[in-house]
Amino acid sequence: MASQQPDIILYTSGTPNGQKASITLEELGLPYKVENVQISKNVQKENWFLQINPNGRIPAIVDNTPSADGQPRSKRIFESGALMLYLCERYDKDHKLCYAYDTDQYWEVVEWLIWMQSGLGPMQGQANHFYRYAPEKMDYSIKRYQTETKRLYQVLEDRLEEQSVSIKTSSGNPGPWIVGDRMTIADLAVFSWVNWAEWAGVNVTQFKLVKEWLDRINARPAIQSGLDVPEPFEMKRKMQTKEGEEEYAQMHSNWVMKSQAEDAEKHI
Repeated sequence: MASQQPDIILYTSGTPNGQKASITLEELGLPYKVENVQISKNVQKENWFLQINPNGRIPAIVDNTPSADGQPRSKRIFESGALMLYLCERYDKDHKLCYAYDTDQYWEVVEWLIWMQSGLGPMQGQANHFYRYAPEKMDYSIKRYQTETKRLYQVLEDRLEEQSVSIKTSSGNPGPWIVGDRMTIADLAVFSWVNWAEWAGVNVTQFKLVKEWLDRINARPAIQSGLDVPEPFEMKRKMQTKEGEEEYAQMHSNWVMKSQAEDAEKHI
């Protein structure tokens, strides 16, 4: 842990990518302030936020923690994967969620983090869009992205099976995990999307080890605290009834399509 008390502001919203940041902060036990960026109102496109993340997306942090010699310091970090790596490199000195730099396990964590960022997140995000939000339901698009999401879940299932055979984990940290003998930011990043599987119309129960891994992570108190940032995580409760599911979908569809229309008008 750095010698100075962390002074971190998290700019986020209740999405899979936003939850990556909050559950990482919670698992590391770091104090932080929260700014609720209301993406339903396009707050992420306002000029003040674009100074923090020029891409106009959540999450982002501003770390105002003074340097080790007490000098003032302010560092912005955007992109959830970069944010998770930053928090581990700067604050996880005991390697609770990572491994020492340049070890084989360190680079495996990076590999799986990039796999999630470049594969699982974008594919499941498209499944979400065409299954839940698109004004016209196109069977080809829905099937294409749901199928690719399932393929990636199978990659995860195979990895967890491999880990269950080759890696011994402690009784206090039972696995299997994606890398090595502990839960890392690779697990947290992937979890944040798999935990929304039903929203993409994907049934995670067909992947036995993935479902067990998902339940294992969800059972952690720090995870439950982080999922409720910046407001209570409602999706799974809403999904318990048809009315709740439709209400949640309509609420999200309205702002997704509004934002898409505004971007289209801007970038003709």
